[in-house]
Amino acid sequence: MKLTLLVLAAGMGSRYGGLKQLDGLGPNGETIMDYSVFDAVRNGFDKVVFIIRKSFEKDFKENFLKKYEHVVPTEIVFQSLDKLPHGFSLNTKRIKPWGTNHAIMMGKEIIHEPFAVINADDFYGQDSFKILAYYLGSLKREQNSYIMVSYKLGNTLSKSGAVARGICETSKDGFLAFITERNYIISDNNGKVKYRDDINNWITIDEDTPVSMNMWGFTPEYFNYSENLFIDFLIKNQNNLKAEFFIPSVVNQLITNKQVKVQVLKTSSQWFGITYLEERASVVSKIRDLIKRGEYPKKLF
Repeated sequence: MKLTLLVLAAGMGSRYGGLKQLDGLGPNGETIMDYSVFDAVRNGFDKVVFIIRKSFEKDFKENFLKKYEHVVPTEIVFQSLDKLPHGFSLNTKRIKPWGTNHAIMMGKEIIHEPFAVINADDFYGQDSFKILAYYLGSLKREQNSYIMVSYKLGNTLSKSGAVARGICETSKDGFLAFITERNYIISDNNGKVKYRDDINNWITIDEDTPVSMNMWGFTPEYFNYSENLFIDFLIKNQNNLKAEFFIPSVVNQLITNKQVKVQVLKTSSQWFGITYLEERASVVSKIRDLIKRGEYPKKLF
């Protein structure tokens, strides 16, 4: 069974102050994305597709694709504002990208097998890729059965400021019931995890609550679902210049409509990433520790 990794690498890190995807954090300038590719390949993924913006195609090919030449087949596709369904035209005032699920849709023409989706700037860890590859491979020709790797909320917070996370509700048998996006989550001075709700009330939440870090496993019919729901989205949001078409929104709707089931998988991997520039040193240190423990070679490629 062929497996493809789809890497969402088109976004800018506004709070971080630049393109996190291009930041060398490992001892030989490895990026977080390099570690994800390394983990994916050693756990059975056969191809990697990168979603990028056309504006940094040259840098991406020179700095990334060359290093993967003898590691895994790669392809790139571009996310752009004007990639819209037939009959829709771009509002010239629109600047904001269409969101993560619009990015996924860019891979339809070249992905015809089960595929995983990850963010380029999140460090997911080897165990996450191991269980993702195992369960994604077990789907074979099955349709409408998807996977999400979850992390404990308390292990995904930042000491430098608030974070946004997809809070997951799950059924007793381990399937996703709903994801609620919370855009302002902190750990307070007493160590309690809280989020600010839509009317600015602070709500305490268990630090063991499962959250989505955008690590998904889909089969190809997901592209068709996405296209249909994107049309609905555009009809409702033609004049909303900031509305985005996110993965959790699509998954929520498909679950609500009883069109798909999403199994929530737990991982022992440590997640980390860079939301704020102040976190960079900590990430460099964590990668160094993983190398010392023998989980990664000093030089990946």
